[in-house]
Amino acid sequence: MKILYGIQGTGNGHISRSRVLAKELESCGLSVDYLLSGRAKEKFFDMDIFGQYQHRQGFTFISENGRINHFKTALNNNIFRFISDIIHLDLAVYDLVITDFEPVTAWAAKIKGVPVIGIGHQYAFGDNTPKSQDTWLTRSIMKYFAPAKYNIGLHWHPYDNSVLPPIVDVDLKRSTNKQHILVYLPFENQKEITRLLKRFPATQFIQYSPDLFNAQAGNVALRQTSHLSFKQDLTHADGVICNSGFELISECLHIGIPILTKALHGQMEQHSNALALKQLKYADVIDELSVDNIEHWLTHKASANLPPLPNVAKAIATLIANNNWQAFNNKTLNLWPEGLQCSRST
Repeated sequence: MKILYGIQGTGNGHISRSRVLAKELESCGLSVDYLLSGRAKEKFFDMDIFGQYQHRQGFTFISENGRINHFKTALNNNIFRFISDIIHLDLAVYDLVITDFEPVTAWAAKIKGVPVIGIGHQYAFGDNTPKSQDTWLTRSIMKYFAPAKYNIGLHWHPYDNSVLPPIVDVDLKRSTNKQHILVYLPFENQKEITRLLKRFPATQFIQYSPDLFNAQAGNVALRQTSHLSFKQDLTHADGVICNSGFELISECLHIGIPILTKALHGQMEQHSNALALKQLKYADVIDELSVDNIEHWLTHKASANLPPLPNVAKAIATLIANNNWQAFNNKTLNLWPEGLQCSRST
């Protein structure tokens, strides 16, 4: 079986879980090519796992100071190039397309009649999934941005029979030597974040962002985003402050790290994640980053104390290798902890 795997590259979460699934697909002896879109190719880093991957412009969003700038987002995306990329993407040699909310591969497969599986967090947003700031536009984006006939959603709770637990590196272990608070707020103003963190001189922070260079600013270590160093610093973290994306929070839940999270304003998925975290009591959720909010969390932080996540990537890769993905149902895989039901948590 020959597979093309499309990965949305706007944030690092899609890439992070795709790294894990890529290893398991290879272990199952599957031949996989990769296509990434959503940011300029030179802004990707540590991409060896994906080999000689293809790149397309795709679609992305522009954020400023912790909120989406819809005007700049519209100007930055080229619908004519997007359509051209779909038309000219050659799928003749592929038996199957996997998309992690990557639109070029998803639409090309749909138009050209190649089976496509959607694997990712966005495919978990069914009727029972908690949603916040949900509108006709956001529902349309979720449905039509990267459509797939077969969906495997990923979430923190089995809101539907097609939803599995998050894909994480199950070998990730938390160190007993907890040294710092890890801060990853890539959609915020980094200078303002540094100034805010310096208000807590007794606490050591490591602040990561693609826009930073490695330096020291008082009690704040500034780090440019790197896959390996980030994972190492994550395992030694006494807590994590982050936006309400899916993958990093999933890794924190997996290894028992306390979480303080703020949704990116104007991003329905992140607001919905924040709502789910509140309902499940898995993280401390705030609307704004402030001295008072951070001080309270530093004093009272606690982990969700959940069991480690199962090897979801291996289960999915095996499902695909055995050609059983068409009739997927999470009950047959039995990956959710006993006692969780397919319903909304309150």
